[in-house]
Amino acid sequence: MARTYRDAGVDREEASRAVERIADAAASTATPAVLGGVGGFGALFRFDPTTHPDPVLVSSTDGVGTKLKLALALDRHDTIGIDLVNACVNDIVVCGADPLFFLDYLALGDMRAEIVETIVGGVAAGCAAAGIPLVGGETAQMPDLYRGDDYDLAGFVVGVVSRADVIDGTKVRAGDVLLGLPSTGLHTNGYTLARRVVPETIWGEPMPDGSRTIGDALLEPHRSYLDDVRILRRTLRDARSDVRALAHVTGGGWEGNVPRTLPDGLGVEVETGSWPVPAIFSLIQQRGDIADDEMFRTFNLGVGMTAVVPERSVEAALAALPDACRIGRVVDVPVGEARVRFT
Repeated sequence: MARTYRDAGVDREEASRAVERIADAAASTATPAVLGGVGGFGALFRFDPTTHPDPVLVSSTDGVGTKLKLALALDRHDTIGIDLVNACVNDIVVCGADPLFFLDYLALGDMRAEIVETIVGGVAAGCAAAGIPLVGGETAQMPDLYRGDDYDLAGFVVGVVSRADVIDGTKVRAGDVLLGLPSTGLHTNGYTLARRVVPETIWGEPMPDGSRTIGDALLEPHRSYLDDVRILRRTLRDARSDVRALAHVTGGGWEGNVPRTLPDGLGVEVETGSWPVPAIFSLIQQRGDIADDEMFRTFNLGVGMTAVVPERSVEAALAALPDACRIGRVVDVPVGEARVRFT
């Protein structure tokens, strides 16, 4: 019979050690807007509304899915937190928001302070790259829900945008141009299918081009588009134009994300072959004999974010973002028909 919390599987001493080890990582991201340090019941953040006239707060939450299975199998936990931050930040970037602060939630079976430190260190690195503080979070040991080294990770971001600068897709018109910003790989989506067709037994083998191992390609961190969007907005603003819509291509692939930012009655016609597709997707498709339409429904296939801009702004946009590609156009779509067409 369990007489103590530790007997029941919860190690409070190791949890305290973990908190001590992650405190420095969180503190390293602090900005003058953070009042107090990590450890309070709530995080205090002094928001300056003059930086964004008529401010609108934008929030999002996300996880990293079964990409965690790769981190566990490869015993590499230093980048999974970067995945988390970038997945969340990209979701508010598409609204035109600047991120303000971040929180995380880590649930696990066994409490191992060194692993916790590595995971949260990745979160802190992602926050530092985005220029925002990691203001707090929760680390919960739940051995009855998570077995052994298993863990789950979730994040929460809050940002701000001026009401006049919100990107909501309402300005999109038929004839506008669709641009694609490249992904680094799967990002944080499609791993349940990918792991079925590309099993752990071959993750140590080289990619067909010999550039790195399959495991490295699968674990490549989720790209942040924060700087890209800032550059694009500034460039088009100087040209007296605008970004009319942005979409983060995540769970649900192209069909599940691009139409979310378009007005009813509009869709996109996408020219396949107009952008480079990372080799990891070809490997997945070939090994699994997966149909093209299923690949587009599941993966980003090399485009992690799309942008809709007016035709007159394409040249300036591509000059500002050299790795972006013109990949399609906005078209009228009758009600009930597919809103993403591939040609």
